Amino acid sequence: MATITTPRKSVAVNPLKQSQPLGAALAFLGLKGIMPLFHGSQGCTAFAKVALVRHFREAIPLSTTAMTEVSTILGGEENVEQAILTLVEKSKPSIIGLCTTGLTETRGDDMAGILQGIRKRHPELYDLPIVFVSTPDFKGALQDGFAATVESIVKELPRSGETRSNQITLLVSSAFAPGDIQEIKEIVADFGLTAIAVPDLASSMDGHLDDDYKTVTSGGTPLAELREIGSSVYTLALGESMRSAAIALESQFGIPYEVFPSLSNLDAIDSFLKGLADLSGLPVPEKYRRQRTQAQDAMLDTHFFFGRKQVSLALEPDLLWSMVHFLQSMGAEVQAAVTTTKSPLLEQLPVKTVTIGDLEDFEQLAVGSDLLVGNSNVAVVARRLSIPLYRLGFPVFDRLGNGHRCTVGYRGMMQLLFDLGNLFLEQEEAQAKH
Repeated sequence: MATITTPRKSVAVNPLKQSQPLGAALAFLGLKGIMPLFHGSQGCTAFAKVALVRHFREAIPLSTTAMTEVSTILGGEENVEQAILTLVEKSKPSIIGLCTTGLTETRGDDMAGILQGIRKRHPELYDLPIVFVSTPDFKGALQDGFAATVESIVKELPRSGETRSNQITLLVSSAFAPGDIQEIKEIVADFGLTAIAVPDLASSMDGHLDDDYKTVTSGGTPLAELREIGSSVYTLALGESMRSAAIALESQFGIPYEVFPSLSNLDAIDSFLKGLADLSGLPVPEKYRRQRTQAQDAMLDTHFFFGRKQVSLALEPDLLWSMVHFLQSMGAEVQAAVTTTKSPLLEQLPVKTVTIGDLEDFEQLAVGSDLLVGNSNVAVVARRLSIPLYRLGFPVFDRLGNGHRCTVGYRGMMQLLFDLGNLFLEQEEAQAKH
């Protein structure tokens, strides 16, 4: 059982966390034909858009209600209405994802009433799905906004239908990159199952060239598939933060679920494949049996470099859980664990202390570590402490290929072993006396 500490200071120094609206935008980008819409000032939207563009190096559809000082005082209903009508006219989205910001949350806009009034005045919007999610950026973090958005999606869009014995729903947390989701989808397909991934960043943020320019997402989970989620036979929630969305599907459609907090260590991957084998009634395909032996060999090759290494982590809770268990399974020790927001997982982590804090806290705790793990903002800390950094999480803006990185499944686990093992090996070579 870990002790959770939250430093009592009146300011965040070098913040680690990203905002809830940014997490909401990231989740919405996994739906096909969507236009995420921030109800707030232009600056809020610009900040999120820049962060997403730098991470994925892709054009990001993101719009704003452009609140000003006057509209903030008098009310933002007209801004929301005009923004929606403009988007429908110019972008023709299949779905609009509407999320709040700190500005409008503080003001206390009645969003349900606003949307109801807009639909009443504009009957042509009746068939347009508008998914609303409350994402105040003065509390919580990216993972909270992402999870709240997925929960809103599965509450708003699915319809009841006849159960399909080979269809399952994958609820994917913010801990999984597009490359991770693609690997998971391929694994599920190899068991003869059809998966509806929510959100499916693998087909929207994977870095591909379209035939023509689109003002909305060209990939992701289509609305037609989202409607069919109620017909799934089972829900696999990938990441603890997806539990509430899975519970929502269970209560609404009676679909049972299972939560897999991690897919990056041998035991977790074995459990996932066993679950798929039980669902499909098929044995584990030979290719994964082969990959498992390769992963075991990789563990043997690299464990000399992991043993008793001190690693400090600055990650969102779901990703923190995954990396702690991966590192400890290889004999490494977690010196410091700093995260962004509360989670039921934190107290269960097999470490002494978890700090909900910023990068100032992380820098103080990480002194003397052999390796740091965190996003690109941690690079400043790594340089000051002269400690190698493995970039993971969001945002990663000083490395290429974030849409294709994979750290799940046996192949992803092997890549993680080799990436970290090579950092440890390089460090040992640099310290060796020649």
